[in-house]
Amino acid sequence: MTAALPPFIEAASPHVMNTYGRLPIALSHGQGCHVWDVNGKRYLDALGGIAVNTLGHNHPKLVPALQDQLTKLIHCSNYYHVPLQETLAARLVALSGLENVFFCSTGLEANEAALKLARKYGHDKGIELPEVVVYEKAFHGRSIATLSATGNPKVQAGFGPLVGGFIRVPLNNIEAIKAATANNPNVVAVFFEAIQGEGGVHPMNDQYLRDIRQLCDERDWLLMIDEVQCGMGRTGKWFAHQWSGIKPDVMPLAKGLGSGVPVGAVVCGPKAAHVFKPGNHGTTFGGNPLAMRAGVETIRILEEDGVIANAVHTGGHLRATLERELSGLAGVVNIRGRGLMLGIELAVPCGDLLGQAADEGLLISVTADSVIRLVPPLIMTTAEADEVVAILVPLIKQFLFDKMHNKTHGASAHKESLINE
Repeated sequence: MTAALPPFIEAASPHVMNTYGRLPIALSHGQGCHVWDVNGKRYLDALGGIAVNTLGHNHPKLVPALQDQLTKLIHCSNYYHVPLQETLAARLVALSGLENVFFCSTGLEANEAALKLARKYGHDKGIELPEVVVYEKAFHGRSIATLSATGNPKVQAGFGPLVGGFIRVPLNNIEAIKAATANNPNVVAVFFEAIQGEGGVHPMNDQYLRDIRQLCDERDWLLMIDEVQCGMGRTGKWFAHQWSGIKPDVMPLAKGLGSGVPVGAVVCGPKAAHVFKPGNHGTTFGGNPLAMRAGVETIRILEEDGVIANAVHTGGHLRATLERELSGLAGVVNIRGRGLMLGIELAVPCGDLLGQAADEGLLISVTADSVIRLVPPLIMTTAEADEVVAILVPLIKQFLFDKMHNKTHGASAHKESLINE
């Protein structure tokens, strides 16, 4: 007699506010680069919680460390010194070559703090209405200030009036920023992602970063680089801007810093390190002992296990394999990114691939309507990268074939209707 299958559990959240276009999947647990849903289906995780799960799931070194911390202190007020804050701050200062750190809990908070710091920097210089240069296609968060800095009208719609004080310029065009800021004494900072994530995995090129660093030095502006998504080893350097050999004045971090435990940070160089004074900024949850332990252990494991070198190796392998398999395919615009932050841009919107990939056991992201984003755990192996390709490439080919076929069929039908008329 065949045993009865367990009842299927439907993914539903009727009491949760409807703010996400969720897939009908409810995840239960994970191991390494795989996760399972509540019905037992296994998925290869090429999304990593959107570049958060640096060390994958149930890491054998991270989990015991967090369990140990849970028995000591989870949270305490910033009325008191938190020794693990100093431990993590010292590591981030050493890795970045900067000077000090403010801790918070999310990337939004880190970016908000950076914008607030830039305004204070301007006021300290006697600038009454400070302005910050930001970029087309940027994404810095969904608070009113970070939303205003973001370069996506779709996510801004319905939330006006937005905050003023921003000057928007295109990517990788030094002459454009010079023209946009000409004869403007109110500019205090330039703020951008080293690689735009939500905007479609668009990297700032290395020479442009060097040119912007020089421009900020010449004009006494703060150079503020949002490394929330592309930092913490994802590109093969601790921070993506390090490929260009420069240092920022302000560097917001989050996502991968805590390997899934919410941690945000603003790392500052000498020009910005002492702008905030007691009472200028603060947080309740930021810098709590559990979050700090997660950050300390994440960095330790990244170093001990050679994880950043793995991001270069596996990321290079994944990109090369994708380029080989998709080369010359009509409808593929390009493949771009660095390390294990890759984007495959298609010529048509491809949001449907999100669900199609999940059906085949692969978790991905689609951003900017037509860019497949791959940001897996940095522990992903080349064998797992090959599994990503084996699932994803046939889906892309079929998707583009169907789009082209439907387009051709639609055009033929339209032509036939005109003839019949």
